[in-house]
Amino acid sequence: MSWVYLVIAALFEMGWPFGMKMASVTGAKVLWLIFAIVAMGLSGYFLYLAQKQIPIGTAYAVWTGIGMLGTFFVGITLFHDAVNVARFVGVFLILAGVIILKLCH
Repeated sequence: MSWVYLVIAALFEMGWPFGMKMASVTGAKVLWLIFAIVAMGLSGYFLYLAQKQIPIGTAYAVWTGIGMLGTFFVGITLFHDAVNVARFVGVFLILAGVIILKLCH
């Protein structure tokens, strides 16, 4: 169940940068900032639950890795962030590190 908590935490981890970006590009700043704060809190809570069974270094790396990967693609698809080989190589290297940590658990 700890890995499920960790994935949930990572999904909420994607929510706070999304909320902050939306706050900066829409007129509903307060609503999106509240969304970001709630996402941060839920992300932290589920990370706390996951770390009861998963080593802290592994949990943190997986949490940030999934959050980074998801936020990377949200940026590309919704906010037209730059798409180039160097950015994808960087993301791939981070993802490879997360996978290696998971396999070594």
